[in-house]
Amino acid sequence: MATVIRLARYGAKKRPYYHIVVTDSRNARNSGNVLEVVGKYDPMLARDNEKRVILKVEEIKAWLAKGAKPSDRVYRFLANAGLVAKRVIPVQTKKNLQSEKTLQKIKDKADKLAKLAEEKAAAEAAAKAEAEAPATEASAE
Repeated sequence: MATVIRLARYGAKKRPYYHIVVTDSRNARNSGNVLEVVGKYDPMLARDNEKRVILKVEEIKAWLAKGAKPSDRVYRFLANAGLVAKRVIPVQTKKNLQSEKTLQKIKDKADKLAKLAEEKAAAEAAAKAEAEAPATEASAE
């Protein structure tokens, strides 16, 4: 029998409350045919509230040793409690970033603008020096 540790929904309409249960993987979510209730989860409480997730640690360890597989959400709860290792977050794609070719074009354009500004500043400095040069020559005579 493939056992899983997953959430079973209880609570009223628009007021979810979950039991963390061990059940056969072929059973429906709320079939009521559970092997053991090993915790509770109340998503209506604040994230930092210690009563948001209540786990029976010893029972969970025993079921994990027997081969029960936790669901994704329950796995997160167990990882936060330190019962299992946290899942490695894969390297995300960088589709929101510009391609290397575009970045190179932007860099080339910035370099070109900087070079033009540098040449313009040099030309202005030369013109200013040239304008001052005749004045110094006239005063020298």
